[in-house]
This record gives sequence, C-alpha cells and structure tokens, in this order.
Amino acid sequence: MRYKNVCLIINPRDGQNMARINDVLAVFSAACWKTDMLLKTYCGQTMELATQAAKQDYDLIVSYGGDGTLNQVINGVKNVKGKSIVGLLPGGTVNEWAGEVQIPGDPVKAALALVKSNVREVDLGHVAVQSLIYPDEIEGTQKQTKSKTKKRNTEKGSTKAPHNFLMMAGLGIDAAVIGQTSNSLKRRIGPLAFDISAAKEVVQHQPFHLEIRGGKHEDHILWQGEALQVIVANTRRYANIVEVAPDAYLDDGVFDVCVITKGNPLTTMRQISAVLVQHRLDDEDENIRRFRGAHFSIRVPASILLHLDGSIVRLKDYLSKSECKILEQHSSKDIQVSYSFDAMPRAIQMAIPETYDNTLFEGKRHLDSSDASMEETGDREDVTATEGKGNKQGKQTAQSQGQGSPASESAQALLDGADGARNVTVVGGVANVNKKKVAIIAGNTMKQSTGEMRPVAVRSDKKTIIVNVEGEHGSPDMMEKLSEGSRIVVKGKKSRRGVIRATHILV
Repeated sequence: MRYKNVCLIINPRDGQNMARINDVLAVFSAACWKTDMLLKTYCGQTMELATQAAKQDYDLIVSYGGDGTLNQVINGVKNVKGKSIVGLLPGGTVNEWAGEVQIPGDPVKAALALVKSNVREVDLGHVAVQSLIYPDEIEGTQKQTKSKTKKRNTEKGSTKAPHNFLMMAGLGIDAAVIGQTSNSLKRRIGPLAFDISAAKEVVQHQPFHLEIRGGKHEDHILWQGEALQVIVANTRRYANIVEVAPDAYLDDGVFDVCVITKGNPLTTMRQISAVLVQHRLDDEDENIRRFRGAHFSIRVPASILLHLDGSIVRLKDYLSKSECKILEQHSSKDIQVSYSFDAMPRAIQMAIPETYDNTLFEGKRHLDSSDASMEETGDREDVTATEGKGNKQGKQTAQSQGQGSPASESAQALLDGADGARNVTVVGGVANVNKKKVAIIAGNTMKQSTGEMRPVAVRSDKKTIIVNVEGEHGSPDMMEKLSEGSRIVVKGKKSRRGVIRATHILV
C-alpha cells in the first residue's frame, strides 16, 4: 500500500502548535508526502474535519494536538467507517497516547517518527446510553424506561458526540477533575492544572452508587456498591504515570475494568501512597476490584460525569429531546443512567513508531514491511530498483572507496562552502525509511542574507555521497545516529518547502 496523501488536522492551542509547523511540513515533504492542513477554529469542529478528511480518502490523517483532539479525529474517521490510518503529533497537556506508544514529545521528532512508522490495527471502546432509570415521582410506578436507545443514540450522536475511545473511559473522581480544569489554566501551567483541580476535588468528592453487569449473561451483576471511581481501560497507564490496568493490551479484544470502591481513611491513604511511590494501584487493597471482558453495562447516577480519553462527554449529547427535558426538570442525582461499553476488536489503523517495543500488543507482532511502513511515492527509482541494480550500485560504491577516491576533496570542498553548501544544525534524523537507503534529517540552517535560522529537512538516498571530515565514506545509517545540536554540511538543491535533496553530506 502506498501513502502519498496526508491530512494534518491541527488544534492551534492559541498558536502554540503553529510555531513549528513549517519544520513539520518540511519533514513530510522530504518523505514525498502531499500534505493538506485543516485548522480547528471552534469547539467540536475537529470531529467534523476528520469526518470530512475520511470521506476524501486520505491515506493518513494526522492529529496535531492532545488526547482529546486525537479522540475527536478517531471518532470522525469512524463516523464514515473510513479506512484512513490515524497518526499523532503530540501537542496537548498530557499526551497519554504519545507516552503509551513512545512518540517523541517534540513535534519535529514526532514527525520523523511518523515517517518511519508501522501501521497496527488496534481495539477501540464504544460507549452508548443503554437506558435511563427514573424515580417513582417522575415516571409514576414505572421505574425503568427502555427503548431503542442504543441504536438511536449511536446514529444520533455519530456526528455530534464521540462514542469511541482509544485508551480509557472514566466515571467518577477523574472525570470530575477533568471537568473542573479550565483550558486556559492547562495552557498556562500544563499538567499542574490537573493537580490543582484534583486537590480540590478529592476533599469534596462523594462516593456514588455503582452497578456493573457483564459476563456471559447480560443481566448478571458483577459488582454493586458505593464507589469513588470506575475506569474502563484499553491501555495501561493513567496520566502517563499510574498503571491502572497492568494486563491491558491494544489487540486482545477485551477491556480491563478497575473499580475503586469506597474505603476508610486508612485504605484511602494507602492507595494514595501506592500511586505516588509505586505509580500503580495496590491490588492487595480490598477496595480495588478488577474485571475483564468485551461487554459491560455500568449504571451510575446521571450526575456522575463521563470522560473518554480525557475529554468530558455530556450526557445530553446522547439523549433524545424528551429525555433532556426530564433531566432539566429534575435533579440528575435522582436519575440513573446505564451505559453500555463494547470492545471493538482491531477497529482502527494507527501509525506506531517503528522503534516502539510493542508492550501493548499481546503477540508483540510486527506487520510485514510492505503493508506496515509509511511508504513514499516520489522517488520512483528507489521504488522500482531491482536487486541487480542494487548490486551494481554497491560495486560502484566500493570502487569509489578505493585508491584515488575523491572523498577527501569533496569533504574539503564542503568545509569551504563551495557550490552553495549549507551548514545544518541537526534536530533529529531517521534512516532506512521504508526499508530503503533513504534518510531524512530535520534541522535548521541560516539564511545568509538575513542571518535568520530557517527549518530544513535534508533527504539523502543511495546516490548521496556521505563522508566524514577525514574523507571516509559513510552510510545512511549515520544519519539516524546524529545527536541533536550536531552540525552537518549539505550540498543540494533546496525546495520552497525547505527540503534539501542532498548530493553530498559532510558529517
């Protein structure tokens, strides 16, 4: 499968995520990707943009923002049952998905990792309102009203509210903390904003009645009682720190559910200590209950907030107009809602860095490189090269390294700045892109007329002559080992996108 059309959906975050957009585009262009940009301008637009992109059959849709932006993109793609692959440039407050699959936090390094990615099919979670349970005074003697809520709300909410989650869904104290944390505070002080909200919420949060049903029989009650929190997990770590689901995998087709029940002050302090010191929950604590399965029904008071991948979802967005009116007329504490959680095995294709250790994949399987890597399309000679041509090229390289090699003269000429050679300060690099002798180095170079530093992406291939200062020939593998801040000298034509197609590189 070939990848050439890319859609980059950006949450600008007051301009923070636009500062290095030219650096990112240079890397994509060096990979021969044709990139279109869509910019979120109002709340809720990201899902619409992703739906639009999926309808246009982009090969890759890249979310540039936080976990909430990524969730919206995934839901937008799933709205139209799109086959587009989803990738991420982390640009949010916490960036849990980036932490889980080892995507670099720096957007340019993340772009390099995206260029050298594998495509993996991962599970998603789907949530819908199964039923509302009313008290006697609202519905007379009728305590539970069931209808075709699941089907109706799935269709109704397909373009308005997210129903799918990639990592975790939560009901309880975590959603309350997220709901109390303002976007402006997150932009000013980052993850510390959640800590401030958590300190306030822990003091005032009250246990709520929880009922979990699942197993082979839909009506089988797995647990019921007073709880502080329930987490439905598809991944392991919470807030990039706490391991709440140590046995979770992205491709096992089941959820790992963790319930933190009401406890006494002593058990609560023990759990807090386990989180702070061990970065995981204390499973020996009787107030921790765990369940595994593909389908669950969870009943809570309607006043309890729900989050999907760290973003609050309003209950009203899942309901009909008549149900919303009932919520408005009566206290949501008196009404209970039953949510259905269904695991969707291998429901979406995600771009995962090639360097990822596959911890979250049950079989730790690697896909075949012909299907898995983000292939380029612009370099036809590289794509169609035969084994015989490769051998011929190898002989020519060997001959060039023999007696009378001009390597030392090339190195000296580059050092002297001959023929428009440029000094490039390295940000990062990747080699053997798409299993070929192609390397991409992201960096910055000075514009001679103004002294301004400009982003560039250097592309080398099998024709590029790579030498060191001693005049010894090097390989594209050297490009991946360049440290940030190191300098190289590059000769080659520079495009308007900032791509230098290198003929010579001095390392």
